[in-house]
Amino acid sequence: MRLPRIAIPEIDQDVTNYYNAVKAAGMEPVVISVQSHNIARTYQQEYLDYSEFNYTSYQGLLLPGGLDICPSRYGQKNTGCMKTFKDMDDLQFSILDDFVKSGRPVLGICRGHQMINVYFGGTLIQDLETKEHHIWTRKGDNMHMCRAEEGSWLAELYGKEFPINSSHHQAADLIGKDLVTAAVCPVDGCVESIRHTSKEIYGVQWHPERMCLAHKRSDTVNGLPIFRYFCSVCGGSPDKFVSDQNAVCQSHIMENRMGL
Repeated sequence: MRLPRIAIPEIDQDVTNYYNAVKAAGMEPVVISVQSHNIARTYQQEYLDYSEFNYTSYQGLLLPGGLDICPSRYGQKNTGCMKTFKDMDDLQFSILDDFVKSGRPVLGICRGHQMINVYFGGTLIQDLETKEHHIWTRKGDNMHMCRAEEGSWLAELYGKEFPINSSHHQAADLIGKDLVTAAVCPVDGCVESIRHTSKEIYGVQWHPERMCLAHKRSDTVNGLPIFRYFCSVCGGSPDKFVSDQNAVCQSHIMENRMGL
């Protein structure tokens, strides 16, 4: 049985944790990138230049976390964004468009969750007033409770309320067309998850890849079930392949790259 191939588009960004979680959940991760000085200097055999990308070769798309999305994408001026990255926006929006129009599954994490919302016409809160509950600290990821909507995919995985990590200062505001809220933060109502009403498109604001495997935490739920769920909707059989030993990505291929 062939594993579902999952595209992970990025530019000069360390996606090791995403790669490992995807692989451990029974999928084949393939990092899609573009030529840059950093990539040219580093041997990375799992990387594929975007000029060679063909969405029909993949069963799913994972949009990772990263820098803020340019607010012009959702019709606003910059009133609270930190650092943006237009080239990353262009790459990921283009690939997301391929997957949405072809009906292929998509999982967005943090920035990727926000990107899905923007793609479908939603907007973002550029700087949360209550960001002390959510933003990364010197000690690492923040932690707070998450409340899943009744009957949602997350309630199926974790129940009504469960603890998650957190590392963001922006959030979904107006929810995009054909999307629904799947979970919120009970402290301030921040949208923590969305999903499409008819397509296999899911987003989470937190970082499940930093809640599993070598990064498994005692103060949050295990993040791996999210990737296993995604494996299932991509046509895979996660129960046959889940293993910490399967999730080994050589660290040298990610040297000197930005970790988000």
